[in-house]
Amino acid sequence: MNEQEKFWSGKFGNNYISRNNSKKLQKNNDYFFKKIFIKKYKINSIIELGSNIGNNLLSLEKIYKKSKITSVEVNKQACSILKKKRSNYKIINDTILNFKTKLKFNLVLCKGVLIHINPKQLEKVYRQIYSLSNKYILIAEYFSPNPEKIKYRNHKNKLFKRDFAFEMMQAHKNLKLIDYGFVYHKDKYPVDNINWFLLKKIK
Repeated sequence: MNEQEKFWSGKFGNNYISRNNSKKLQKNNDYFFKKIFIKKYKINSIIELGSNIGNNLLSLEKIYKKSKITSVEVNKQACSILKKKRSNYKIINDTILNFKTKLKFNLVLCKGVLIHINPKQLEKVYRQIYSLSNKYILIAEYFSPNPEKIKYRNHKNKLFKRDFAFEMMQAHKNLKLIDYGFVYHKDKYPVDNINWFLLKKIK
């Protein structure tokens, strides 16, 4: 494991669980995904990379009730909690880079995850995201037009902002931006200041 993976799989990652386990946050999250998927794209399978205790997947399940859902999460405790919530999910305790499967998914989701990836490994992560998708990719992260490194709760080398969607499209030319938006932390249902980008693979 690299520095960032150890950070999220250990004590800090465990503490993060309790900070994000509330009915209010789940309600806000539900609203976030309803706005993105108001058009109800055809999605039958979903994988989230870095799902923690599954708040995002629980919201998506309400929209795409018949979808097969897979979670990949580095923190063992978070995986155990999600297993208790949803025994029908396929839950994998692994890093994004180590995880391997031959399966393809209609939707690959990364929300609040790419900002915590070591920039030197982003190219590999982009390839992983691209290879897992056979239709859509949703990226929801802090945005910056230029790469930035920011202290995260007094920890160095744990938060990196940049234009992830643009870099994905530059690396994979058949990705098309079909929708995007911004969620403000002072919204009625805040989930943080997040830019989201919905990409589609064009065959």
